[in-house]
Formats: sequence, structure tokens, C-alpha cells
Amino acid sequence: MKRRTFTTLAAIAVAAAVALPAAAQETLKVGAVAPKTGPLAGGATVTYWPNVQLWVHDVNARGGLDVGGTKYMLEVVEYDDQTNPGQTIQAVQRLVNQDGAQIVLPPYSTGLNLAAAPIYNRFGLPMVTSTATTDKAGELSQQFPNVFFTLGGAQGIVGGVVEAFTALRDRGDIGNKLAMVNVADAFGIELMGQAKPAFEAAGFELVYESSYPLGSQDLSPVMKAAKAAAPDAFIAWSYPPDTFALTEQAIVEDLQVGAFFTAVATAFPGYVGRFGAQAEGVLGIGGVYADGAAFQEYAARHEQVTGAKPDFWASAMVYSSFQVLEQSIEAVGSFDNAAIIQHIKDNAFETVIGTLDFDENNNNTSFWTVGQWQGGVFKGVASTGREGAVEVLPKAGWN
Repeated sequence: MKRRTFTTLAAIAVAAAVALPAAAQETLKVGAVAPKTGPLAGGATVTYWPNVQLWVHDVNARGGLDVGGTKYMLEVVEYDDQTNPGQTIQAVQRLVNQDGAQIVLPPYSTGLNLAAAPIYNRFGLPMVTSTATTDKAGELSQQFPNVFFTLGGAQGIVGGVVEAFTALRDRGDIGNKLAMVNVADAFGIELMGQAKPAFEAAGFELVYESSYPLGSQDLSPVMKAAKAAAPDAFIAWSYPPDTFALTEQAIVEDLQVGAFFTAVATAFPGYVGRFGAQAEGVLGIGGVYADGAAFQEYAARHEQVTGAKPDFWASAMVYSSFQVLEQSIEAVGSFDNAAIIQHIKDNAFETVIGTLDFDENNNNTSFWTVGQWQGGVFKGVASTGREGAVEVLPKAGWN
């Protein structure tokens, strides 16, 4: 069989290594570039940076990265790209040309990953993205064979949202009138483009639509206009700052809808921390099998090492993408990037979110699409095949 689960091979290698003399140990520079300032800094602070810290901690705690018998302790070189694609590209160039980073982790967000893909390809770096959502994975993998996508595409995510909203409508919990808005960047534009025809095909009527620039400070006009359209349900293809701002404005305006959906950051622990009981019933992108042992073990270790809770969507995927890279480097036994990329293409990997397997550089594994705050936990309610989904519930106002 071409594909195999690498953790089995890794276990054999570890067992064999017990009888060998202690390996030499050196230091290996790992590059990481993501926002620490700018509009997406809040999201990266929750989802990206803590998992860089956790992964490096875990690898070093095991004695380092084993590359051809040499143990490498990881040392991270970090850059803030200021949520600016140009800065992302410059940082990757500096990491390779000046800092001597042997590993360069992928950046944060759909837009920054897509902008940086050409420079990773130019350097031949394996790029296992963990926070990019796009239906162009097939096209991009043809252009950039070193780039892998793990988080799913817009079509799958939209399908999950349509499924959840249709279930609510068919039970009589909501009507057909829908307000939908999006952040005007690659993420929001692509999801909005998929969602409009999908909801119309499902029999929903779009009574209000709007887009707003990334980094918008005042979203009250958007929510006022949405309320004026008297929708039965509300959807925002939003990034972290606007997810919080739109929710806040919905509460201020007392937007009474039976389904309220915001995208990135709805799954953040800080969301329920900020809105408390008012978060109950809010739907959002992502989700996890929150009651599963694998996620609970990862979440406990995440909090112990970083002092912060992971989010209920992409946090575990970020860590899993690092595991894929780690396992491939150790299997290849060198820093031959071409061989590492081929190994990722040819194998399946056991990670904290389960098996990751790539088909033409796209995650061939089922993934969560919609979660909902229920009883203070963001639980998965729709997926492309994951187990553990709970029943979607209507939003019972803003308590």
C-alpha cells in the first residue's frame, strides 16, 4: 500500500533506538511568522503562537527532533508580519537567507498563506497550512506542489452551515429570511461567493447582504441595516475582531433571530469569556468533538504548557500540521525538502485531531464545519464525516 500511518513506523524506530548509543545533540532553528500586531493579531495569539510554543516544548521534552541519528533541540525565531502580506514574504526570506532556519512553519490566515505560497515554493519549503480555507487547493497544489491544505474548503464549510440552518428551518425554529455579511478579504469573499447560491438553492431568501473592509472599527451600521431587513437568521463570514464586534452590536441592537452565526473566533474561549450566557446557542465555523479523550488530553497539555486554553477549531489543526512536518523529517532522516514533501504526499499521519491524509495535497480526512456554544462548550454540530456531532439548537435570544 502506498499510504501508511507513520506513527506506527515511528514507534518501531523509537523502540529500535533504545538499544543504540545516545545520539549527538545540536540546535535547530525553526522560523515562525504570523501577526502579533494588526487586525489578525488576536486570532494568531489564540490559535497560532501558543501551538508553536507547545510543539517546540513537546519535541524538546522528548529529547529533540531525531534527524538521521542526530537529536536537534528546537529554537524558534519569530517574526511579526503585522497582518501584512508583504511583511510575511520578507520574513520568510529573512528566515531562510539570514537566520538559517531549517524549518519555516506556515503563516496564519487564508490571505497570508495564499500570499506567501510563492515564496515557500521558491525556496522549496514544505508548507503544511493549518489556517487557510479555500476551494482552490487543487489548483494551488498544481502550481505549488510543496503546499498542503488541512482545514477544508469553502464548499465543505458552507455545506455544513446550510445543513445546520436547514435543520433549524425544517423544525420550525427559523424562517427563510437570511441576512449575510462578510469581511472583504480572500477568506470572506470566497465563503460569501459559495454561500449565496448554496442558501438560495436550499430555499432561503437573502434579505440583506454587505461586505466590510478588514480592520473595520465600527460595524454598528452593518448590524443596524441587517436588523432593519427583519431576517430570521444572521450569518457573518468574519475574522476575530469583527466576530466580537458584530456579536456586541447584535446584543446592542437586540437582533432577534433564531440562528446567529459568526466565523473565525466564535470558537475561541475568549468568546464565551466575553459574552457569557449570551453566547449560548451562537453558531460558528469549526467545532471539535469536545467530549473526546484526544481533544481533552491535548487541551489540558496546551493549557499546562502555554497558560491558555486552545480554541475549539483550528488550534488542534495547527499543532497537527506541525506533527506532520515533524514525522516526515524524522522519516526522511535529513533536511532534504524535496524528499520531505514527497513523504507528506505518500503517507498518512496520526495527529491530535486524528488521521491526516493528503489527496493531491488536500486534506482527505473529514473535518468539522459548524460548532455551537452549548452549556459553555463549543461543540461540533456539523462536519464532513467526523463522529461526535450534537444536535443543533435554536438561538433563544440574548439572555
